[in-house]
Amino acid sequence: MDNTLKVLTRKVPFVARKMGNQPNPHKRGRFDLRSMLRNKEMLAALGSGLLTLLAWSIGHWAEYLSVLMYVAAYAIGGWTTAREAVHTLVKEHELDVNLLMIAAALGAATIGYWNEGALLIFIFALSGALESYTMERSKKDISSLMALKPETALKIENGEMIQVNIEELQIGDLFLVKPGELVPADGCIQRGFSAVNQASITGEAIPVDRTTGDIVFAGTLNGEGVLYVEATQSAESTVFAKIIRLVEEAESEVPQSQRFIKRFESFYARVVVTVTLAIIVLLPIVLGWSFGMAFYKAMVFLVVASPCALVSSIMPVMLSAISNRARKGILFKGGAHVENMALTSVVAFDKTGTLTMGTPQVTDFIVDERYERDDLLAICASVEQLSEHPLAKAILRKAQGEGLQLKAVDNAQSLTGWGMSAEVDGSLWRIGKCDILDGSTDKLNSIWIDQRSRLIAQGKTVSIIMEGDQVAGLIALQDTIRPQAVRTVQSLQSLGIRVAMLTGDHRDTAQVIGEQIGVDWIYADLQPEEKVAHVKELRVRYGHVVMVGDGVNDAPALATATVGIGMGMNGSGTALEVADVVLMNDNIEEIASTIKLARRAQRVIKQNMVFSISIILILIISNFIGDIALPLGVIGHEGSTILVILNGLRLLR
Repeated sequence: MDNTLKVLTRKVPFVARKMGNQPNPHKRGRFDLRSMLRNKEMLAALGSGLLTLLAWSIGHWAEYLSVLMYVAAYAIGGWTTAREAVHTLVKEHELDVNLLMIAAALGAATIGYWNEGALLIFIFALSGALESYTMERSKKDISSLMALKPETALKIENGEMIQVNIEELQIGDLFLVKPGELVPADGCIQRGFSAVNQASITGEAIPVDRTTGDIVFAGTLNGEGVLYVEATQSAESTVFAKIIRLVEEAESEVPQSQRFIKRFESFYARVVVTVTLAIIVLLPIVLGWSFGMAFYKAMVFLVVASPCALVSSIMPVMLSAISNRARKGILFKGGAHVENMALTSVVAFDKTGTLTMGTPQVTDFIVDERYERDDLLAICASVEQLSEHPLAKAILRKAQGEGLQLKAVDNAQSLTGWGMSAEVDGSLWRIGKCDILDGSTDKLNSIWIDQRSRLIAQGKTVSIIMEGDQVAGLIALQDTIRPQAVRTVQSLQSLGIRVAMLTGDHRDTAQVIGEQIGVDWIYADLQPEEKVAHVKELRVRYGHVVMVGDGVNDAPALATATVGIGMGMNGSGTALEVADVVLMNDNIEEIASTIKLARRAQRVIKQNMVFSISIILILIISNFIGDIALPLGVIGHEGSTILVILNGLRLLR
């Protein structure tokens, strides 16, 4: 393979492309005027508004032309609204706010208030366009990564480069990534060095250096180096493919509050229509009003009583919150989970791979005075290099990290359930579980037993090194705590949220890790069904529980929790399928800020609902007690709708 790589290195021209010229899917949120103007609904609304302005300006000297322009304004601005109203009425046999608006606009026109009706259409269309913009912006922030999906790859086969579809890449295939190109598949770098922009996957703004032995992900952007990568995942199993599946689910679940508003809208629309008809028919009889006055009051009522602002109080807020988090690499599978996350009272973490890195590291290397430390470490790594056990790999990484030269070994064999043995420099070496010391009466071994007890009390896994029958040293290993774990727990506790750790690890190890991180409760030695039981218990005692995990064994607990959060980078496929929220960059520190944003979203929704209901009541009362003009009713009602939507859009920031 090395010869092939050398030949191909000479064949590939160096084409330096500036990273800044590439699209950044995590550009900070702001109102995008160009995007809004490309929105068809926005263009229709603006067209309707322009025609209304022109019709009003010429109304005093070209009345018929003015009416024609008003009709055009109605048609352009009200087409989408009318189509939705008819669809709801015919297909679902329901009344909605769209029908109320069309009826109010037509009613205003029948009594000569063309300008007010057109203004109503314009502002209603504008508010609808703003809501559509929010939804499109949310979809764009979640799924813009999909546009970065490469279609082809340069596969290296028999010393030649062949362009193939990424679906044709198999695990083990070698492919080349030129400077400035997107990585076509998840893989391990076999040769090369480059800065890789991983923003599309992790949200990291700064490119990270990647070289031989490092993992790169599909959809990330290569810098100015040439990389030769061996595929480690098939096309459907890449991190990118996981994102796409999540995007397909992201808008499927509607918040409970929105479902209630939807049901309420239909009932409320019937009430408004009934009251409107009653005003037209009964008030001339009961109060002696003229038909014209009663009809005018009915049209004002129809406008001001419509629940446009109330209906728009929730989804723009939810979509803005989802969009905001997507730019941080946190994908929600629906607005319902934002709503549930705001109610969080307990966050339960799995330990291994979530609060810790999931890969053991050598923490202590204790050597008998008869040996040189580096020599003994090199011997241990030489014996362990043939083992696939995670602890053996940790010892090998330790030696390689210190630049030690491995030795030749003979007669290496795995001792099932214990460790490894091999001959090095003519001596038999064994490395494995230190329980071999149990029951020993040798006074020399008592020193090693004391050392072992001290290390185990610190939550470490201890292996023994033996030359023949003599103890040569001890190796202590421990899963390292994520750098952000302590800050994460402290941030959650500062929000009044309690933190639990659920793990299948030994109690001593769990106790040490839990105390170092600062969690409130530690539950250890748990089977998957016991994790579920603890999550259920926490829900009964404290209410809403968020569960964070990465493994197959965490999936049942993730499904049981109010909100399940999966680790997107290294999490199992099962955990990601079950999870309601996915941390694509495994950055658990964002959990606290996400809960804060969810709580803020709930506050904004409450603000919107109180404001919209208050405006409706004030306008209805003013219509009957005072003498509110139709134009003022239009501006008050539709203006409140736009304010509610804009209030929700603030969460995009």
